[in-house]
Amino acid sequence: MHNSPLVSICIPTYNGQQFIAEAISSALAQTYKNLEIIVSDDASKDDTLSIIKNYTSKTQTPIHIFNHKPNGIGANWNNCLLKANGKYIKFLFQDDVLSPTCVEEMVEVLETNPHIGLVTSKRDFIVDKAHASKEVETWIETCGNLQRTLDLKVENNISIIDKSLLKSAEFLNPPRNKVGEPSIVMFRKDLVDKIGLFDENLKQILDCEYWYRILKYKDIAVIHKNLASFRLHANQATNVNNQNAITDYHAYNKILYSQYLKLLHPEVQKRLLRKYNLFYKVYYWVVDKFKAK
Repeated sequence: MHNSPLVSICIPTYNGQQFIAEAISSALAQTYKNLEIIVSDDASKDDTLSIIKNYTSKTQTPIHIFNHKPNGIGANWNNCLLKANGKYIKFLFQDDVLSPTCVEEMVEVLETNPHIGLVTSKRDFIVDKAHASKEVETWIETCGNLQRTLDLKVENNISIIDKSLLKSAEFLNPPRNKVGEPSIVMFRKDLVDKIGLFDENLKQILDCEYWYRILKYKDIAVIHKNLASFRLHANQATNVNNQNAITDYHAYNKILYSQYLKLLHPEVQKRLLRKYNLFYKVYYWVVDKFKAK
């Protein structure tokens, strides 16, 4: 690719020694070469950093390691964004793996389509044997194809999601994240100036909330090809969050009301207005009481 723009592969880490070597190796094995690797580490207590440092003398790809004071996963993700120099941001979590052509194929889409703000892809799953269960199988059936409920046109192996998704009756139906985990997306760094950083108050859905924030301004492209592998294991953040009674979905309704209301399906608008708008609370209370007579 001519005039290849710099891509920042951002790896937020914390006690990731079990899988970090595989993640770093997949980043360095990219067919696309104008890369930097940004590591933001939340005070790991294991060998995560020493494993990463071993790669610095084995590659010409810059690996920048930043020590970050722990303040939640969103703060660590945001530190990556703040330290990144690339035109494009490619997250890679410490337990996930990129396919060799992932960055190259995503950059191609973004460089040739200025209306696209973010590109995602399909993904494979790596399921740890100790974590295999009927529940995991069911999750893969439900979330294996994140766009399964959307009627997307496929052209040249790519589909486009525009902000009409927000108006769709399918928007809040499972799977809630219809774009993908951070390891399978790439987006334009300059969008950060427009939409801000990840919401650090969220723990579980801060990624899809961010993707939908992008969708308010730019379209999203879906490459119908598995370009990354998402690992499922007992210690990943999603499972830890599920055990800790995360309240993101209550906060998400308030975010939708305050930032997305006019873009949503009329029935969703009505539900949110009844919940959060005093005028509409009273109005619908009167209407419901009248109907009950």
